[in-house]
Amino acid sequence: MGKIRYFGIPLLFKIASVISFLTLLTCYLAPLIHPDTIFILPFIGLAYPIVLTVNVFIFLVWLIFRSKWALVSLVVFLIGGKLHFRAFALTLFEDSKKQNELKILSYNVRLFDIYNPSREGAEASRNKIFSYIRSENPDILCIQEFYRQDHPTNFPTIDSIYSIMGTTIYHERSAYKRHAHQNFGIALFSKYPMIAKGDVMFDAQSSEDFNYCIYADIVKDSDTFRIYNVHLQSIKFQSDYYQIKPGNPIDNLTDESTIKYMLKKLHIAYQKRADQARRVSEHAKTSPYPTIICGDFNDTPLSYTYNQFNRTLTDAFRNTSIGIGSTYIGKLPAGRIDYIFHSPELASYEFKIQKEEYSDHRAISCKISK
Repeated sequence: MGKIRYFGIPLLFKIASVISFLTLLTCYLAPLIHPDTIFILPFIGLAYPIVLTVNVFIFLVWLIFRSKWALVSLVVFLIGGKLHFRAFALTLFEDSKKQNELKILSYNVRLFDIYNPSREGAEASRNKIFSYIRSENPDILCIQEFYRQDHPTNFPTIDSIYSIMGTTIYHERSAYKRHAHQNFGIALFSKYPMIAKGDVMFDAQSSEDFNYCIYADIVKDSDTFRIYNVHLQSIKFQSDYYQIKPGNPIDNLTDESTIKYMLKKLHIAYQKRADQARRVSEHAKTSPYPTIICGDFNDTPLSYTYNQFNRTLTDAFRNTSIGIGSTYIGKLPAGRIDYIFHSPELASYEFKIQKEEYSDHRAISCKISK
């Protein structure tokens, strides 16, 4: 029995180590390869925080035993290089403040909680969101999952934002439900003039897909900035818009059909986001002005989607902050999926992630200047 314990446990741990090393190396490929190429790749990339934690544990165990395997573990970690800093920001010095500062705030407001069964609860959530935006006092406000109803309405939204921003300058793209006179989409509000605005068109979508990208060229003093507001493909596990309800297949994760259902939904979303991200990224390259892209990307830093923007733009969070910076607080763990990117020639500082939980996303904001 002594020999079994002595030889068996190290052998099992070596096998576990090899599997962990290979899994971490596979994570490194997720940002580089389109999700349509290898089905399992984006799922492994999604598990990166867990995979990394396991590898750190394995490294420490081998280090305690002063094994050469510790060196192998370290090499596997180092191969990832800068990829590790996509999930963990460590910025000790922010950009120096320059001229023509803009404060950008991006917020997925979950339709201002309009589908809350309690009308009082919905109004309370909406008013808390309004209060937060007012306290932040942004120059540019980008809202995803924007909701408004044509007048007359007993759930006003857009007029309140006009009042908060002190302007009616805005750009919106939304789907219209005629029977209820409701609009669902995204909106961009500005305290400064818009000299041009437009959309980045995605592939044909169903009537329940409210994922869009809009942009506006905004002038402050003598400078012009192109601002994009994006909401990339949602997973949509639920049949009712953006709500997981009892009785939905997702509630029974032990059921084989439910797991297949989840994987199919995730895979479709990964594919669509990848194509949408490439389209937005290519459009931004044609901008004659410095560019800012913000919104709900619905994907993690170790994803193909994120990589499309990170190749040419600066992630404001990583440029200014310390830590992980989780922005999603819904039912499914996702971490940081809301971003503000900007052209390298711009400076960013004072990045902030909202502490309060008024939606299933936390608002993000930062100051950007030339």
